[in-house]
Amino acid sequence: MTRFLPFLTWLPAYNRTTFTSDLIAALIVTVMLIPQSLAYALLAGLPPETGLYASILPLIAYAVFGTSRTLAVGPVAVVSLMTAAAISKQTVLPPIEAAMWLALLSGGFLLLMGVVRFGFLANFLSHPVVSGFITASGIIIALSQVKHLLG
Repeated sequence: MTRFLPFLTWLPAYNRTTFTSDLIAALIVTVMLIPQSLAYALLAGLPPETGLYASILPLIAYAVFGTSRTLAVGPVAVVSLMTAAAISKQTVLPPIEAAMWLALLSGGFLLLMGVVRFGFLANFLSHPVVSGFITASGIIIALSQVKHLLG
């Protein structure tokens, strides 16, 4: 059962000291996450409040199903850019509804890939490829904000 619900392994040892540390960490993450999630929603071309909604559920779900104590979970700039690119191409649905369907489909594919153990494919991505992807993402994000800086 602990394979599917990892919190069952650490919950019996959870105490007041750990709770205090977790509470302080939660306050710090909240202070950082609110403006960050608002900005990522705007980067995705969505209303700012959708960023808040998109950042709450992943944190709760990862507390129950997550296995790493140091992994950061929530909206990120690259996903926001890819969401903006995907929802801007379609004209059938409103942007918020298109983003919700995109999130649902992406989550479904990730769940399916986790069930069939496709995580090993990440081992074939070399460091230069990942580094180039991160660098290019940063450049694209910076260039996409120039229109807001210059009007």
